[in-house]
Amino acid sequence: MRDRGSQFTDAFDEIFRTEGIIVVKTPVRTPVANAFVERWIGTLRRELLDRTLIWNRMQLERIVVDYIDHYNEKRPHRSLDQRPPCPGAPTPIRPNVQVQVARSSRCDGLIYEYRNAA
Repeated sequence: MRDRGSQFTDAFDEIFRTEGIIVVKTPVRTPVANAFVERWIGTLRRELLDRTLIWNRMQLERIVVDYIDHYNEKRPHRSLDQRPPCPGAPTPIRPNVQVQVARSSRCDGLIYEYRNAA
């Protein structure tokens, strides 16, 4: 998805078409039509791609799919009261009981997730 009034768009569109990617233009007179896409891509770039050296397409696809899973199932979202959009089963926390915490890594060790260890 891209804006309509950008410079060099025909050349970039042709590159995307040769890779089999469909270019979708924003509707006319709707300047905020792609705001959600831009925000998600910005989050992906800041939290993952700016901190990773990408060696090939297979690695890029693998870590982006892993990040999408993390983003939808584990990452807290401010607008959802620090809950993920698609949470798994919540782990009940009992008061006055010491809890063991287990850590697992995602996205080749760039992101860590924490959970209660039974």
